This record gives sequence, C-alpha cells and structure tokens, in this order.
Amino acid sequence: MGRDEPAARGWWAPAAGWLAGTLAQLQQAALASEAHRALLAAAAAVVLMLAWRCRRPGWRHAGWALAAAALAFAATDWRAARRLDERLAPPLAGAELVLTGVVVRLPAVHAGGVRFVVDTERAATPDGRSVTVPPRIVLGWYADGDARPPLPQVGERWHWGVKLKPPHGVLNPHGFDAELAWFLQGVGATGSVRGSPPPQRLAVDAAAPLERWRQRVRDAIFRQVADPAAAGVLAALAIGDQAAIDREDWDVFRLTGVAHLMSISGLHVTMFAWLAGALLGRLWRLSGRGLLVLPAPQAARWGGLACAAAYALAAGWGVPAQRTVGMLATVVVLRSLGRRWPLPAVLLAAALAVVMLDPWAPLQPGFWLSFVAVALLAVSEPAHTARPAAVDDPRPWQRRWAALRQAARGGLRTQAVATVGLAPLSMLFFQQLSAVGFAANLVAIPLVTLVVTPLALAGVLLPPLWSLAALLVDALRALLAAMAAWPGASWTAAAAPPWAVACGLLGGLLAVLPLPWRLRWLAVPLMLPLLAPPVPRPAEGRFELVAADVGQGSALLLRTARHLLVFDAGPRWGPEADAGSRVLVPLLRARGERRIDVLMLSHRDSDHVGGAAALLAALPVGELVGSLPDGHPLLGAVPHRRCTAGERWTWDGVDFEILHPPAGMVIADAASNATSCVLRVRGATVSVLLPGDLPAAQELALVAAGASLTAEVLVVPHHGSRSSSSDGFIDAVSPRVAVVQAGYLNRFGHPAPEVSARFVGRGIELVRSDACGAWTLAADGQAQCERERSRRYWHHRPSPP
Repeated sequence: MGRDEPAARGWWAPAAGWLAGTLAQLQQAALASEAHRALLAAAAAVVLMLAWRCRRPGWRHAGWALAAAALAFAATDWRAARRLDERLAPPLAGAELVLTGVVVRLPAVHAGGVRFVVDTERAATPDGRSVTVPPRIVLGWYADGDARPPLPQVGERWHWGVKLKPPHGVLNPHGFDAELAWFLQGVGATGSVRGSPPPQRLAVDAAAPLERWRQRVRDAIFRQVADPAAAGVLAALAIGDQAAIDREDWDVFRLTGVAHLMSISGLHVTMFAWLAGALLGRLWRLSGRGLLVLPAPQAARWGGLACAAAYALAAGWGVPAQRTVGMLATVVVLRSLGRRWPLPAVLLAAALAVVMLDPWAPLQPGFWLSFVAVALLAVSEPAHTARPAAVDDPRPWQRRWAALRQAARGGLRTQAVATVGLAPLSMLFFQQLSAVGFAANLVAIPLVTLVVTPLALAGVLLPPLWSLAALLVDALRALLAAMAAWPGASWTAAAAPPWAVACGLLGGLLAVLPLPWRLRWLAVPLMLPLLAPPVPRPAEGRFELVAADVGQGSALLLRTARHLLVFDAGPRWGPEADAGSRVLVPLLRARGERRIDVLMLSHRDSDHVGGAAALLAALPVGELVGSLPDGHPLLGAVPHRRCTAGERWTWDGVDFEILHPPAGMVIADAASNATSCVLRVRGATVSVLLPGDLPAAQELALVAAGASLTAEVLVVPHHGSRSSSSDGFIDAVSPRVAVVQAGYLNRFGHPAPEVSARFVGRGIELVRSDACGAWTLAADGQAQCERERSRRYWHHRPSPP
C-alpha cells in the first residue's frame, strides 16, 4: 500500500470507534459507577489484545473500533464524573456565605448589572466556619435601584457576601439547556453578590493574563467607538466577546442568516491563518539563512497555524476555533510529512482531535455545521472543472479579470452549497431558516471576513482603525435590518420527527451532489417534511396543556384541535431577558404554533405578564383578555377586553368558563391578586382550573357562591403561597394533580411547606416545576415531566423538599 492510503493501516477504525463511544456516552441519563467504568476499560483491553492477534484485517479493525468505543465511553464518563464532583454540595444550596475569589473571565455587562466567572480561593459561613465550594462559579452582581455595581476587572481578587446554588436552569421542550452550558464551562455553582458584608476589592492578581488582555482590548474598543452596538460587534470579532452584541442585533443576524459571522467562526480563523501564512512565507523568502533551515512553504504553513492558534486563544478558545485549529493542524502535519490524505480522512482526524480535547463538543450545533459544511463542499465539487482559457491569456488584465470571475463563481457556488446543504441542519437545530440568508451572506461574508475583521484586529495596534470598522459595521447593520424586515425573511417550522429529519438530511446531500438535475430534483420532496413537518393536534373535544418552566412565574399553553390559548406569559428577568423571548416563543415555534387566538393575562404582576410584550411582537394575537388596569402598557396593541365571571365559550368541543373576577369589580394596582382571572377548561376526558394568584379570601368566596370548581388538574394558586390554597378551596376543586409553577430556591419560599402538606395529605400528586421542568398533559391524559423525558447526567436533580 502507498503512503497516501492511511485507511490501509486501519487507523480509521479505532478513530471512528472512539467517536462512536463518545457520542454514545453523551446520550446517558446517568453516569456509570466506578466499577462499571473499570469493567468496561478491562473489557476494552481484552478485546484490543484479541484483535491485535487476529489475522483477518476485517475482524482486527472491528475489534480495534469496539475497544476504542469502550475506552472512549469509559474515559468520557470518568471525566464527566470528576466535573460533577465539583458541584456545590446540597447542604450549601441557598446558604449565605462569605467568599474570596479571583475574576478569571470577561465580565458580561447588561442593563441590570454584571455577570462574571470566579475561581474560588476561600469560603466560609457568616460565623467564620470554613466550607468547601466549587473551584469555579458564576456570580451575578445586580443593580440596587439606580446604583450600578462596580465592574470587576479580570485578575482582581474580591471579598464578597454571596448566596450560591447548584447550576439550575429552566428546562422546556426544544429550549436552551442552561445547565449544559454551565457544565461545558466547568461551572459548579451560580449565585449572586449580597450587600452584607460589603464587597471589598483586595488586590490585582497575576491570574488569567490572556483574559486581562482581552478585557483591556474590549474596554479600548468601547472607548474608541461611540456607538455601543457597533463596538459590541467589533469586540465579538476581535476577542470573541459575543455577550457584547446587543440582543436586537442578534435577532437581526439570526433572521438574515449571518449570525455565524459575528463570532470567531472557523471561517475567520481559516482566513487569518491563510493571510498570516502568506505574509510569513513572503518574508521567509527574503531570509537566506531561514531558507537553509526550513523551506518557505513549510514556514508559511507552520507560521499560519501558530497565528491561527494565537487568534483562537485571544478569542476565548471557543469550540468553533478549537475544531478549526485542529483541522488546520491535521493538514499542516500531513503536508509536512509529505502525505496527502483524502478529505474524509482529514475530517475524521480533525474530529477525533477535537473530541479527545473536548468530548462534549458534539453537543453544540456548530460542531456539526462546520464539519458538514466542509464535507458538502468537497462532495459537491464536479469531477472535472474546465480551466478558463483566459487564465492562460498573455495579457495581464485578461488574466486578472478571468481570475476574478472564477473567484466570484467559486464564491457563489460555495454559498449556494452551504445554503442548500446546511438548510436541513439549520431546521433541525433551530427550527428556522433564513429566506434572505443567501443574499445577506453574499454581502456580509466578504465584508466581515476580508475587511471588518482585519480592521478589528489591526485596531489593537492602531485604535483609529476601529472607528473606520465601526462605520462599515453600522452600514452592514442597517442593510441587514432592512432585509430582516422583508416579508417572509425567515421560515420557521415545528420540530420534525426523526423520519422527517432523515429525509431532510438526505435531500440536502442529494441537492448538492454533482448529479444530473433530474435526480437532484428528488431533494425537493425529501426536504418538504422537514420544512413543513406534520404537527399532531388534539382530537375534537380534547386539549393539551403545557405548564412551561419559567422559574418564579406562570405561563401555560392550552391547545385544542384548531385554537391556542396562552394563560400568562411568565416573568421578566431583566431589561434584556424575559420568559416570552427566552422560553415561550421558542417553545411555540417548535410546536408549530403560528398564532395565539387568546392571550389571557390573569393580572398585572410582572411574574405573570413579563414576557407578554415579546409574545405580542413575535406572533399574531387574536385577542388579549385579562384584568390589567386601564393605561397598562400592554393594552392597545391588539383588541382586548376584561375577563368577567360568567363568560363561556366552546372551542373544538372544549368548554371554557371564566369564574372570576365578577362584573363591576374595580381593577386596581394595589390589589391585583384579588382580581386574578380564574379559568376553568373542561374537555371530554379531563378538566383543569387556572386560578392565577387568587388569594384565600376570593377562593372561599367562589366556594360560598357555589362556583363550578371541580377539576382533575389544578394549577396551584399564587405558586403555593401561604396566602392561597385554602382547605375549603382544595376540597371544592378536588384535583387529582396539583401543579406548582415556582422557581428553584426562590426568595419567597414557594411552595410553602404547609401548602404542600395540604395537597400531599389528601393524596393529591404534587408536581413542582423546579423539579419537573415543563409539565405536559397530553390530549390522551398522559402527563410527563421534561426533566424525565430529556434527562441527561449533567442536569441538576434538586433534593426533595
């Protein structure tokens, strides 16, 4: 076998096995025990020895692959166990502590305060007793009224009073997995800075010199560029600080399909490596002594790789940068050894390098988008490409013009292949596809990659260049905002079933392969189920209920055969985040919802209406119903009316009845809980009662008035507060299941222990969103917790109360 045929040596078998074993481990709901890991490693060693002695290449390679898969599974499991061991001990959850630590990552500044990563040094209880806390935590330091907290600098050592809890986020179907993000960063606890004892800056440490440099660059960009939005984009491109980009800009970038350009992507790292290599190669040729040591092409390749690695480190060493550097390193090493591996072998080697460094990289969409994009570009290349005759023309201007046209055709082809071929993956990961992405990227890719990013990097040495780059960024933002406003700028669809995903992926591949067009057209029917998947709906007379996990707040989706009612919209967590945009809009889109027939807001409290503005902006709403006071900012956007006891209507065989407040009740800010809308929904097989934050006095008034309260499912009033869920009310409802929507370790102590005891003592199943995640009651009466349905070992398991 020749030296350019690595498959002949069988290396691909253990490489593929290692990748398969790692992927299998990432699907586990719980980690294996130490004994099981040891047994798996021993079995892998036995299989490896047997395979080594096997004379048949096929069996030998299969044995190597199996042994590598077992070792990868055991190694990843062991690494995961070590990381989970560093999480906050349950007895310290919610405890107030005194912490000394060093800021080691760029602080993320937002309107409500600042968030930063700390490496801990010492921790103690307020009475001075030492305790062990995770080595790395994330702290939030929030504004106290109009007084903003100071901005900690990377490398500073501080002394804070803090309240910590294990990494715990909301968990909803098809939603963002915050607990995975914290796990990937090695964060063992999250918390907030308290006012007592007063925070104290102790010293500037020598820790994290690279992060300190990144913060100095970011601060310099914001000093140089007057427009914070443009400065944020430049900070993202220069040092990988994606948190510096405004939320509104991120929305525009996603709608126009250019979000991948606004962070340190593989394209940026590759282009930087190419430019640096070309410059170093030219300079190397001027050094006669250097040429005696290393040929110029070799110097260019290794120099470009070193510069790419330095750029990736300066940008925060994210997964896109890691896999790009791994791929470039693989190519450089192979070329230096005089080998020319086929692209599949190069991709496999690069993927292996990335996964061995970070076994959880495949959990991120960018991992698959990068490797699939390169593979699609390779397989779509025609077998024979005619060389333009003008390239050999003796006239220089003709040669340049021909080269320019050839480059333009190549760029158009690359963008077309990426747009069509990656469309199935975009729908799979994001349930969204930009209809203007092809045109937007034709402008954005050359501008950002060849002009803005080099200017952002050069500005580190010559800051006035940042001002020039900001002008280009502002022009691009204006163009993209106009494109995002076009009708049909993006296409959203429901999360597709596995068979539709498989068909879509096959269709995307078929569309870019160099095949006759009569075969390529088969891609259209194959991709249609992914672009417009079938969405199951309840039968006539039945409904489906989803109690979303929104932390300390309330939000429920109620779907009949042809109608959707949203009861409350969850809390607003800060000026830039709310449950509507972060939870409900993605959840509704993943479920294939394109319209809200009725948005019912039980009362004005922010934990019930905080996400309503985002819902009104994202989806058509037929009618707003609630007990909001006159002049409330949410009124006026769509037709609205007060909820009034006695109103009834029927949707698709499902009966709806409003039980409270009575007609004529004054809606006042001071007593908003007392005016909560109470809705009873009755289907053919199950009924549910949604009482908002109704206090005990109004509960007992309903009971005394003889209201029809019985329901199999009760959403517990006021999140389980002591002021609600009176004995008489619970007996009148007589539910089978009681659902509490409350945040993990919330400051109100909801649900109150005595309230929980009332339900449990009556044999009523008590479901808590902090332990269950989103709770779904299917149309057939089957219920499921999202934390059970999608459980993975990195998810937090709250201790039972």
